[in-house]
Amino acid sequence: MAVDALVPVVDLSGWSDGETSRARIAAEVDDACRRVGFLQVVGHGVDAGTIGSMLEAFEAIFALPSDEKLAMRAPPHINRGYAPLGSESLSYSLGVDTPPDLFEAFNIGPDDVPADEPVYTAEIEGVFAPNIWPEGLADVRRDLVAYFASVSALARRLISVFAVALDLPDDHFVPMCDHATEMLRLNNYVRATGGSDPLPGQQRMGAHTDYGIVTVLYGDRVPGLEIVGPDGKWCGVVPEEGAFLVNLGDLLARWTNDRWRSTVHRVVPPPRGPGPSRRRSAAFFHDGNYDALVECLPTCLAEGEAPRYPPVLAGEHLRAKLLSGRSRSLEPRAGVTDTIGERIEAVTRDL
Repeated sequence: MAVDALVPVVDLSGWSDGETSRARIAAEVDDACRRVGFLQVVGHGVDAGTIGSMLEAFEAIFALPSDEKLAMRAPPHINRGYAPLGSESLSYSLGVDTPPDLFEAFNIGPDDVPADEPVYTAEIEGVFAPNIWPEGLADVRRDLVAYFASVSALARRLISVFAVALDLPDDHFVPMCDHATEMLRLNNYVRATGGSDPLPGQQRMGAHTDYGIVTVLYGDRVPGLEIVGPDGKWCGVVPEEGAFLVNLGDLLARWTNDRWRSTVHRVVPPPRGPGPSRRRSAAFFHDGNYDALVECLPTCLAEGEAPRYPPVLAGEHLRAKLLSGRSRSLEPRAGVTDTIGERIEAVTRDL
């Protein structure tokens, strides 16, 4: 299947043009979320200069010497700072044992957390932990904070589109996202000159679903990202010029009783030989309030149908998923329910 047919492009620029335009955009989003769980968005309002500055900051961080990057490493339960090559295996989050993933990352959260508001201070050692910045690179902080703000605004606009697409008021999710867990992760995939081949089953990023509500992804137009399509087969995805990839997470799948898909995806190593081997991505995760109760939406429950998942606090689910992706322990994880059901077969096929 052609990639452009599998992952549709939705133009958001007409969202403020009136009810007819809103209905059309909401219908296009609903179709993509039902069939694929991935879409591409243009007309998104994120300035090209802001993206360019983010990429300059990206280069500055990953060009640092190893000891300076490792000095920015946080404990596993804190989603901040530097994650070195091989420190995670995202397939663990689905209970699948694979070799460590072949990427390094840098993570930030909100940089202006209020110091005296209880709703924030309650999680100041968790989802609102302080960011860890490289020393002497003030431009990096400035540019990543600006990019974070821009894609956060886009994610919140998408949440409004989602509400309308689900036959809800456009502000339905606002009370559940007003102190949202948000995180920007810069992923650097690079093959060292003369490096060894990947181990059997080893990926640049292992097969997984995203954990929360919505992910807004900037990615180089370089092959590597693959998703499991509606036919259960892996399919490569390269974003259109100027588009962000958007995909849904487990919490939104739970909210919609699987009307919308939390899609399994991975990043595969490049083939040996000539051709691009480096790939950069910047994934922004908007995952709702840590204390939001996630339970089946009334518009997603047909008469006589039962919810597929029990209610869960968003923070408990996210914390369990995060830690399971960083530990080889494949024991049942308290507070988390996977949303892929029988599609787990796709994860273990062709590893």
